[in-house]
Amino acid sequence: MEDEVKTWMKRIEDVKKGSVDLSRDEDLAIAIMNIVSLEEHFYFTAMKTSNQKYLEMLESVRELRKNLLKKIVTNPDGEEWCISKHLLASSMRLIEVGTKELSKKNAKDANTYFNSAFNLYSLFFAINMKLLDKKSLEVNTSKEESKPKIMDKFSELIKKVVDCCKE
Repeated sequence: MEDEVKTWMKRIEDVKKGSVDLSRDEDLAIAIMNIVSLEEHFYFTAMKTSNQKYLEMLESVRELRKNLLKKIVTNPDGEEWCISKHLLASSMRLIEVGTKELSKKNAKDANTYFNSAFNLYSLFFAINMKLLDKKSLEVNTSKEESKPKIMDKFSELIKKVVDCCKE
């Protein structure tokens, strides 16, 4: 695992030397998450009110989301574009569910949702920083619980390298 983390850190250093601004990308990812939520709200509002104007607004914010996502998801392989969008959307929804649980004083459930959201968010960055290779995604069929899950590994890495407070 330590060698794997060193390899990832090397890749991140290479990314930092290039044109990728991780702080900017983190802010952009959060914005995209919220735009996906807007798309959902415009859809449901259109269906509930039968007002087509909401579908026009949905189309407008969808175009914005697509343009912003292109800033992070560059040269996607296979289904990476859709995977990236759904990872961010799922993360956002889990954050919202966790927040609702927190407001009901269900801290344990809230933390479960928050951890799942962060794991998905981290996987988004792992994919788009090209930290994944096919070998790292192989399913471990052993009963060993001591080995960290792949998403947990990426979450730990993202905690170390992505800092939204850098100006």
